[in-house]
Amino acid sequence: MDEQNTTPTQMSSGSLDEVRQRARLRQLESEQNLLVGTLAGGIAAAVGTVAWAMITVATSYQIGWMAVGVGLLVGYAVRTIGKGITPLYGVVAAALAVSGCLAGNVLTTCMLLSREQALPLSDVLFKLDPAIITALLLATWQPMDLLFYGLAIYMAYKYGFARPSEDGPGQSPSASTP
Repeated sequence: MDEQNTTPTQMSSGSLDEVRQRARLRQLESEQNLLVGTLAGGIAAAVGTVAWAMITVATSYQIGWMAVGVGLLVGYAVRTIGKGITPLYGVVAAALAVSGCLAGNVLTTCMLLSREQALPLSDVLFKLDPAIITALLLATWQPMDLLFYGLAIYMAYKYGFARPSEDGPGQSPSASTP
């Protein structure tokens, strides 16, 4: 049969599937919203920060795995709310996650200082400036933090965007690896 005389009903099912896939990909791309995803990730990072600090102060023990939780929470929020399917969403999630981890360490230290000095937490927080924040982070830094921050960055990136698979638009990062 001559290719020029091929009708749409005679197309192979493979090329029809490719057309459907491209159409679905265009639809997913049109639904992406980086601003909304970033805002959702920022809120998730703030929630993770507060949870991290409260758990650490309550237990009097810094749990490094809290950083991984922050990464997962932020990545999931960016992916779900922002509907991102490009790696940029993972990069945004990773940046927000590491910011949340750093803020978690600072807030924990402020809460401990507040308790130790019998001051309202707001008094301690209002005295913060970039130099004090840097000093707090350096004073509380442990080499193991690097591992957990790295895991938080990895998890946030991995879960920060969906990867459409050959079977359809996957919302699971396990559908394909980055």
